[in-house]
Amino acid sequence: MEAIEMWLPLYFFCVIISFNSIGSKDIYNLNIPPEHVTYVFNTFPSVANACLLDPGCPYKDKVGIEACWGYERECKLDASYSVRPVCPGDHRGWVKTKAAQYDTFYTQADFGYVKEQINDLMVMCEASYPDDTSLECSKYLRFCRGRNLMLNFTGLIGRGDNLRYKMDILGPGQIGGYCNFYSERLKKEAEHMSALQSWAPELIHFVKTLQRPIADDKCDVVINKPTYIMKLDATVNMYHHFCDFFNLYVSLHVNSTHPSTFSKDNHILVWETYTYDSAFKEAFKAFTDNPIWDLKTFRGKVVCFKNVVLPLLPRMIFGLYYNTPLIYGCEKSGMFHAFSKHILHSLNIKLYPRTNDKVRVTLLSRGTTYRSILNEKSIIEALKKVKGYEVQRVVYDKTVPFTKQLEITHNTDVFIGMHGAGLTHLLFLPDWAAVFEVYNCEDPNCYLDLTRLRGLKYVTWEDKSKLVQQDQGHGPGGGSHAKFTNYSFDVREFLRLVAKCAEHVRNHRDFKNFIETSSVQQPREEL
Repeated sequence: MEAIEMWLPLYFFCVIISFNSIGSKDIYNLNIPPEHVTYVFNTFPSVANACLLDPGCPYKDKVGIEACWGYERECKLDASYSVRPVCPGDHRGWVKTKAAQYDTFYTQADFGYVKEQINDLMVMCEASYPDDTSLECSKYLRFCRGRNLMLNFTGLIGRGDNLRYKMDILGPGQIGGYCNFYSERLKKEAEHMSALQSWAPELIHFVKTLQRPIADDKCDVVINKPTYIMKLDATVNMYHHFCDFFNLYVSLHVNSTHPSTFSKDNHILVWETYTYDSAFKEAFKAFTDNPIWDLKTFRGKVVCFKNVVLPLLPRMIFGLYYNTPLIYGCEKSGMFHAFSKHILHSLNIKLYPRTNDKVRVTLLSRGTTYRSILNEKSIIEALKKVKGYEVQRVVYDKTVPFTKQLEITHNTDVFIGMHGAGLTHLLFLPDWAAVFEVYNCEDPNCYLDLTRLRGLKYVTWEDKSKLVQQDQGHGPGGGSHAKFTNYSFDVREFLRLVAKCAEHVRNHRDFKNFIETSSVQQPREEL
């Protein structure tokens, strides 16, 4: 048996930790933005006490502040995450009261969703002793976590390297452990039988083994570090791939039972035999310090995981980000805000001080066959003539490293682009920013919803008589479609809509504060 790495106790098996067993260095090593430290201190008082006892701890001012993420049992609304939903619009008959409108949005798309997953957790495999297996899952097997779990990958021999979105990676008896197994309970939750909607295709094969997999030496490989097993959506598309990253981040919260929840000392195993690669792969550095594994890593092996998490999936029915059924009239999810801050902090993306109060306008140009702005040059020239703007045109392609793309986006006030996955960058705009989806190509809700989840201003084309569609569009199967053609736009109307965005930015309190702070803290020139 090959043992891999040392184990840090983690996740839902009961672990008692004395104050002396955790030092403030644990906070130094946690992968969280400074503004999130207070929430971790309140979740894990032992870490807060260790900080107070350590003369070198830089976060003493964050101890003793009443604050909670929002999913904790005793969390009060006025102490919950600092960014909270607002519901200025009509709920259009979804609910009867404003309070119900808020609560619905909070459960659909904020930390209320995390609370729902935690409350729904059911024990599927119950441990009696520390070396036993344990497994618990939320409703419909959307999220699961386990200890001392056995996965048998010998069935992958001879199946090739093109396994993706498959529901037969595991067969009967190829996943299991020694425990009191509630098989009927698990079967009842296996309704969402789909590759990217639940873990049902894998867990329906769970069996109770006759012996303890690890203690009784039944494993070819033992993984001691916490491991996240992920089934990924389309990794070539930023919108869909960031659904993976967002659900992984939310899963950290669902699983938050130990101070090392946000540590990057873990493993990620991608549930396919393709070697992982993506233009957005740097985003994984926000979650792990280790190389990404795929199923080829363990083909032909019986692998046992001391601590394993099966995170929320990218295409769940009534899931998060994709397929989120958002109630009308509400915006600004604290969970989306926290995700944005987490990624930006982890990848060291900074806001840079300004030398003036001009509104930074970034137009994302598409280097694709369709949905290009045919008169883009005229629009850029007109925008550059507007006093009070700093204008740049960017193309986010493989020549621009992803972290550089994030840096540009994060230092943008008005982000402009045609309907397309590149607009997913809006997640990483500053809190005062505005998004101008030039034309939604008859898909009105996708980036409108993502913008309001992020809590930003959204603008799109209002007068179709002031745009010219190049042709009817060349959709799949030969039919016409608005997404498969190009457009020209009335320049004056374009400027009017950008001005609408700029006005929002200039009037935003956070923008004013940032400009004021920048003017005070301008860096001195080298002599």
